[in-house]
Amino acid sequence: MSLFAGLRTGSSVVRGIHRPANHVYRRTVMTLKNHKYTAHATARGLGRNGEVESDEGTGLKLRLATPKELGGKGDGQNPEQLFAMGYASCFLGALQMVAGQKGKSEAAKNAVIHAKVHIGNPSDLPGFGLEVELKVEGIEDQALIDAAHEGCPYSRALKHGVVVKVSKA
Repeated sequence: MSLFAGLRTGSSVVRGIHRPANHVYRRTVMTLKNHKYTAHATARGLGRNGEVESDEGTGLKLRLATPKELGGKGDGQNPEQLFAMGYASCFLGALQMVAGQKGKSEAAKNAVIHAKVHIGNPSDLPGFGLEVELKVEGIEDQALIDAAHEGCPYSRALKHGVVVKVSKA
């Protein structure tokens, strides 16, 4: 990824505001003021055909395999599955937290989140990109769903961006 991937140049309209061709702007990226918890994981092997494990002593270790749809054997897990599982569980937690804050805990008690993470070629960039679909089962209150989407860390990372630091070990 280019150092300037978050920068845009050229004439554009953003939220109804015309930006001149010589204007450079940057999307605001969410930053953390503290770290309440840090998950640790290590991937080894042949990338999508290697293994990944939690470094926290939980015993969670998975064999990775490229999906058949991407030319692999499909006989293991893949990053998109892991992302979908993480997002679904995080969104459920956010939904239940918001419901509790609003005095509607019972409304979210039996909620189920279905997540789909699609991988494919983006329309305007080279390589691969992701698209996510979340379906909330068991909740009729759209305001609760919207509030969960606003508060879920996965939703926030995708909406507002996230700081990613890549370096040599």
